[in-house]
Amino acid sequence: MEKVDTTERLARLRELMKKHKVDIYIIPSEDSHSSEYIAPCDARREYITGFTGSAGCAVVTHEKAALATDGRYFNQATKQLDANWLLLKQGLQDVPTWQEWSADQSEGEKVVGVDPTVISAPDARKLAEKIKKRGGQELLAVEENLVDQIWGEGRPPRPSEPVKVLAKQFAGKDVKTKLDELRKDLEKKKSSGFVVSMLDEIAWLFNLRGNDIPYNPVFFSYASVTPTTATLYVDESKLSSECQTYLAENGVSVRPYERIFEDTQVLSESLAVANGDGQPEAKIKKFLVSNKTSWALKRSLGGDTKVDELRSPIGDAKAVKNETELEGMRQCHIRDGAALIEYFSWLEDQLNAKKVELDEVTAADKLEEMRSKHKHFVGLSFDTISSTGANAAVIHYKPERGSCSIIDPEAIYLCDSGAQYLDGTTDTTRTLHFGEPTELEIKAYTLVLKGHIALDVAIFPKGTTGFALDTLARQFLWEEGLDYRHGTGHGVGSYLNVHEGPIGIGTRIQYSEVPLASGNVISNEPGYYEDGNFGIRIENIIMVKEAETKHRFGDKPYLGFEHVTMVPYCRKLIDESLLTKREKNWLNEYHADVHAKTKDYFKENELAMKWLERETVPF
Repeated sequence: MEKVDTTERLARLRELMKKHKVDIYIIPSEDSHSSEYIAPCDARREYITGFTGSAGCAVVTHEKAALATDGRYFNQATKQLDANWLLLKQGLQDVPTWQEWSADQSEGEKVVGVDPTVISAPDARKLAEKIKKRGGQELLAVEENLVDQIWGEGRPPRPSEPVKVLAKQFAGKDVKTKLDELRKDLEKKKSSGFVVSMLDEIAWLFNLRGNDIPYNPVFFSYASVTPTTATLYVDESKLSSECQTYLAENGVSVRPYERIFEDTQVLSESLAVANGDGQPEAKIKKFLVSNKTSWALKRSLGGDTKVDELRSPIGDAKAVKNETELEGMRQCHIRDGAALIEYFSWLEDQLNAKKVELDEVTAADKLEEMRSKHKHFVGLSFDTISSTGANAAVIHYKPERGSCSIIDPEAIYLCDSGAQYLDGTTDTTRTLHFGEPTELEIKAYTLVLKGHIALDVAIFPKGTTGFALDTLARQFLWEEGLDYRHGTGHGVGSYLNVHEGPIGIGTRIQYSEVPLASGNVISNEPGYYEDGNFGIRIENIIMVKEAETKHRFGDKPYLGFEHVTMVPYCRKLIDESLLTKREKNWLNEYHADVHAKTKDYFKENELAMKWLERETVPF
């Protein structure tokens, strides 16, 4: 991982800060739609810091520069940041958050600036409060993005990929039904309408898919839905005649993408007229926006007096998959599992029997080729993490062509990968060893596996959150004084973003706010990492379902999980003596299921069939 010399970039940024009378400037990772994964043209934080991880926030003063990121990226950030930067390791004791650090720097009536389109309204409000408390002057909305100005002609162009209709055979629910359900929710909330800014929510609501952000089938857009209208704000050149006809038939009008701010100001003014000026605020039918909506968009709608923030009802609806989407998840994971089995058998043969030297990227390219042969394949769902030895300890490692490592058959190999299919999105991690693993590697893998199984078999009452379940996956590591610095599970979209809110399993506070519900699709991925040595992660996709229980205490339904990932675990990394009888039975049943569902793909592939049979032999 090479460092970028950011000295000149920071000097030019500080000149612009002086010009705009800003003492502290904040560069978040997100784009105008709060996207976790962004288009290259929006990678401002990466450009100014040289750090390529997906999460983090940069803060620049006239004398200092700091990057805050979470435990997934401590190792990577240490390697990529140059001497200009201070690393704020979020979540560690006595380390300030980026908001606290920014507020501390503002002491003495200093001005903190940010582009209001790339910070959410709630984050801006909380930051402004912290700044005032610490004696800062204000949080200033700087309309021109200062990083864009210094990036100049080197900044990649804004993507303009075509938008396609997702057939009902894959979506499972038509647009009119989704709009009707949303409008009923808005009526209950006594709202004038909902302005949608999250790209995956818009794609889901209108059953459309795009390709403006790598690996995420979304397109740059906004939308507004009122009791009588639905408007999609998008560059019309992206829409085929089929798309335009489809939208018109579903009662959706189309406006230019950049008109959203102008139109929301008009909506705000019409709201004042409809409600009558001088009415008590409690009686005004406000517009609703997601709590991830940008500060700029909320301001254009009139701010707090005319807008209420909430967890998006579209996000909640999207997270509960319908039967078509759930069946799609089952089927695409069988095909994806077959591709991974073919890949792991091929990789082992190349390294051990043929003694071929393969680097991490060449191997990842082969996996993509194998996936692409399968039905309904569209592309990958994220950059493949193909990592050997010490690289596996970098939680979100990204091998770079030309500078990545040669895969060492005598070291751990961790592969975290996924694909987009028309009928679902996959995300699977398997850790393997093609030689003789150490006792520590075997024990660590087995402890991670035990936690992985414990979460898979959990039964819990309706109303339980992922925050409450997180300890199940960590318990066996904790008994040895070990742990991992990432969440245990994230929601997964249906041919949408591989990371999907609002649900998750982990210690983040938001995971305590939304209970798991039947139809949720989520990952189960505990791990263990030794910096400079090895990393282990095991990941399946699991779906929440109603569980059959002997009793129903409190007349509550109980829930459990159905796993859909179909790839064997690495036998040589499992210490059978550490497994209970129940865990062995679970593994045997799982492996029998994998064998039964994938074996027909290998009728003409003896190598893959032998590997599958060897790895699924009962314990």
